[in-house]
Amino acid sequence: MERMNKRSSTKGKPSMWEGWNTPPNLVTFLRIVLVVVFLGLYITAGPWGYRNQGMRWAAAIIFVIAASTDKIDGWLARKYDQVTELGKLMDPIADKLLTLGTLVVAACFNEFGIRWLGWLVTILFLVRELGITAMRFTVIDQGGHVIAASQLGKYKTLTQCLGLGMLMIPVWFLVPDTAGMGQPVWLTIYFVVTYTLIYLSLILCLYSGWQYVSTVIKASRRRDADRS
Repeated sequence: MERMNKRSSTKGKPSMWEGWNTPPNLVTFLRIVLVVVFLGLYITAGPWGYRNQGMRWAAAIIFVIAASTDKIDGWLARKYDQVTELGKLMDPIADKLLTLGTLVVAACFNEFGIRWLGWLVTILFLVRELGITAMRFTVIDQGGHVIAASQLGKYKTLTQCLGLGMLMIPVWFLVPDTAGMGQPVWLTIYFVVTYTLIYLSLILCLYSGWQYVSTVIKASRRRDADRS
C-alpha cells in the first residue's frame, strides 16, 4: 500500500519540462540568448572609452532589453496562469547569467574604480547566487518543488539591474574634453548613485540568500518529521 501511494505521488508530480513552450518560458529563453549577445558586445567594446563607443551603447541597450524581459515573462505567467516549475527555475538562472556575467566582465575591466573592491563585490555575488542555484537543484533532486524568488530577491534583482545598467551607459562620452577642469559634479553624482545601487543590491542579495537557506532548512525538517 505504501509503495502504491509513493508511485501515485510520483506520477502526480508534474514534469520539470512541462509547459516549456509557453510564452513566459519562451521569453525567458530569449533573455538567455540576449545575455550571450550582450556579453559579446560588452567584451568587444572593451573598458570605459577604450575601443568602440557605438558597441558600448549597443551593449547597454541590449542589457536594458534583457533586464526588462524579466518583468514580461513574470507578467505573462501570472496573467495567463502559466506558472511552471521550469519557469520558476529558469527565470532566476537567466537573471543570474545576465548580472553575474556583467559583474565578472566589469571587474576584469576594473570598472568599479578600485580593482580589489570590484572583485570582492563580484565574488560575494557569485558565492551567493551559485550557492542558491545549487540548492535549488538539490531540492528538485530530493523530490521537492522549486521555491520561487522572494519579494526581497526581486528587489535585489531590480536594484542590481538598475546599477549595472547605469554602469553600462558610456556617460564619459557626454563629458566635454576640458583638460584640467576635473570631473563634472553631475558625473560624480551619477557614479555615486550607480555604485550605491550595486552595493544595496549586494546587501539584499546576501540577506535574501539567508532567507532562502532558512526556508529550505525548515521545509526539510518538516518533511523529515512527516516521514518519521
